Amino acid sequence: MDSAESHTVRKIEFVLAAGVAILAIAAGACCAQNFPARPVRFVLSYGAPGGTPDIIARMLGAKLTERWGRQVVIDPRPGGGGILAAEIVAGAAPDGYTIFLVSPSHLINSALHARLSYDPVKTFAAVTQVADVPNILSIHPSVAARSVRELIAVAKAKPGSLAYGSAGTGSSQHLSGELFKKMAGVELVHVPYKVATAAVIDLIAGRIQIAFASNSSLPHIRAGRLAGLAVTSARRSSALPDLPTIAESGVPGYEASGWYGVLVPARALPVRTWPLRAPAGTCW
Repeated sequence: MDSAESHTVRKIEFVLAAGVAILAIAAGACCAQNFPARPVRFVLSYGAPGGTPDIIARMLGAKLTERWGRQVVIDPRPGGGGILAAEIVAGAAPDGYTIFLVSPSHLINSALHARLSYDPVKTFAAVTQVADVPNILSIHPSVAARSVRELIAVAKAKPGSLAYGSAGTGSSQHLSGELFKKMAGVELVHVPYKVATAAVIDLIAGRIQIAFASNSSLPHIRAGRLAGLAVTSARRSSALPDLPTIAESGVPGYEASGWYGVLVPARALPVRTWPLRAPAGTCW
């Protein structure tokens, strides 16, 4: 692990430690003093091994297991852009034994779908925000571009010839791509996947040309299998300090970062706990 990765892990651990404290307070507010008496289920909207949600959930789960003395079971339920996992948690008993890791798609789904079996706000109670996560604009090496400006030129020369992958319709990667299309004035084809790692696999294979992904593309960029052009956040990432932002690379004003937070069934918290925002620049 290099110094940038170590620094990033320390920042995430700091935020997760704060999240653990708030979860412990929330559990104490809604449950008996012997909570938990059995394993706690941690449901994920997206949970491919090695992906950002998986890493965050396992780090937080390990801290909670240590604090509670009971196993926190990671339960990835990808599908429907996070709707499947939300339905599972919405139907769970409000007893503190089901917690839920969400991303922006949890709120975005209400705008994309006319009817949901749950209310993304009222059905759940916010416990804490655990991370801010920018996406990386990555391309297959066969694309004749090594900067955002060059990619825009290629896309404008052949409208609709480039496809970008995301973690699914309504995901932060999808909206990062759509905002890029609008602000850069280019036509790209969206290819949704169930998880971001699947998009990265197809990007490496050359089946798509672009991906807006987070940490899942990082090792492949460093290995030279992919070319990283820019990050979607307003500021550069500490994990890739030499990689510019999209805003400073020819698309002024562009910003589209993701985040992850922990929710529980609404009735599990008699008093809503205020979310804790991650320190600025926290990512991966």
